[in-house]
Amino acid sequence: MTRDALELDPISLEIIANGLRSIADECFIALMRSAYSTNIKERKDHSIAILDKNGRLVVQAALTLPIHIGSMSGLMRCVLNKYGNDIAEGDIFVANDPHTAGGSHLPDINYAKPIFVDGEIVAFICNIAHHADVGGMVPGSMAGGMSEIYQEGLRIPVVKLFNRGELQTDIMNLILLNVRAPEERRGDHNAQIASCNLGSRRFHEVVGAHGLANVLAAFDEIIARTGKRMRLAFAEIPDGTYHFEDFMDGDGIDTFDIPIRLALTVAGDAISFDFAGTSPQVGGNINTTMNAVQASVSYALIAVLDSDIPSNQGVLDVVEIKAEPGTILNSVFPAPVAARAHTCQRVIDVVLGALSQALPDKVIAAANGANTTAVFAGVDPRNNQSYVYLETLGGGMGARSSKDGKDGVQVHITNTSNLPVESIEQEYPLRVEEYSLVQDSGGAGKYRGGMGLRRVVTPVNHTCVFNGAGERFRYKPWGLFGGEAGGSGQFLIRDAEGERRLDDKPNTVPVEIETRIVVETPGAGGYGKPDQRAPEAIERDIQSGKFSAAYVERHFGLDKSER
Repeated sequence: MTRDALELDPISLEIIANGLRSIADECFIALMRSAYSTNIKERKDHSIAILDKNGRLVVQAALTLPIHIGSMSGLMRCVLNKYGNDIAEGDIFVANDPHTAGGSHLPDINYAKPIFVDGEIVAFICNIAHHADVGGMVPGSMAGGMSEIYQEGLRIPVVKLFNRGELQTDIMNLILLNVRAPEERRGDHNAQIASCNLGSRRFHEVVGAHGLANVLAAFDEIIARTGKRMRLAFAEIPDGTYHFEDFMDGDGIDTFDIPIRLALTVAGDAISFDFAGTSPQVGGNINTTMNAVQASVSYALIAVLDSDIPSNQGVLDVVEIKAEPGTILNSVFPAPVAARAHTCQRVIDVVLGALSQALPDKVIAAANGANTTAVFAGVDPRNNQSYVYLETLGGGMGARSSKDGKDGVQVHITNTSNLPVESIEQEYPLRVEEYSLVQDSGGAGKYRGGMGLRRVVTPVNHTCVFNGAGERFRYKPWGLFGGEAGGSGQFLIRDAEGERRLDDKPNTVPVEIETRIVVETPGAGGYGKPDQRAPEAIERDIQSGKFSAAYVERHFGLDKSER
């Protein structure tokens, strides 16, 4: 195969780029519609990307999770390093391990399929899906108390699940033997495999329509233009070094008040992030790998500077990040990392806090800052089959310089949906007795923060266990420029003895019949001083019932006689 150097005109480039994005979007929808688990088919906790033969990320699906950009690139580095020239048509690679295979935590299982044209590799189609369980010491593979990666589930190095088109049955059987609800897991794996194969077919159609040389030239241009556009955005930030720090609540074992510190430096069109002073890695599973931090920083920059910038290698290449190995943001084996998304959310809060000093009108207050994880697991009395219901619930979005924050939404790197009550009760032997907003959880301000969510869940005709992982349960989401902090989250259990609070990262809590688990997610911070809030906005707060009379009086100085 030969490739002539081409210069694409802008229209041809945009047509090809849209064709590639369409491939990624179609593969995303195909995976979603063919998956078995609610976490994928309903919540859309999966991602698709096209990468070039050297592992550079070219295109991601529009609905892709921002946190997965680093894992896609990390997977491809490991594939190319391990297999080199030993890659054939029909191969499909699978992996999940953060320490050896470029992943960010074990439930995110990564797939990569090489695409060949005229006998040579020209690209890879990749996907990631969060499986509701990958084994380990607790159902759902997500809870506090896990102190090493071995406890978090099955570690999959980069292996060929398909070798020249042939399924390696022994590998699939090994994977399924080590997980709960294996038939559901099998369905999700098959959906990922089908998505890879669809992407390969669609890529060949684009090559047929535009020519291979043009498509490969478009790869280079897409990445180069993204990098240039990012640098132009950096140049609009006032030069200087901006400092900010925040704290993780705890690691789920015995470490609390865990600092994340940042010095963000801008010089012309260059930007760097130095996390010196951040906590050493901890015993609990809130550690992260560098690829997850890289994804978090890249997301924050795109969100603040230019939300239309495509997420690809051009973004990754122009951002310098420093985090010492052995710290919570660049952990080393055998650090547990299952709850790494909580820490990634805090990294984003720290980046936004630093940027608020340079670009106050473009940054929002702290959002719910968590991926409040709830897992219910047991044996379904309707069919005597094991089930695992996993969900990460949304909360408040931070207030903006001109608007209130949104209520009860997923924020920042997650980009997933809250699972509908109908789906929970249809799929699992559980009843949702309440699904509501948490009153008074939005931080007061000229513009108020978004509100957290409350779910009250009870098992139906059986007992089960509950695992959870919460953050912003101690450190409330901060406000900006006089805005008040948002409300914190909590886990509660209600039974015959009354209601009491659970640990912030509970592990295998027995839930009996007629017992309720209450999940309350954090709200978000306000923006601007509360005394600047418009009277009509305060009246809306009162009429909506989202805020109590005590809240309104405390923050806005109004009692009943003044309303």
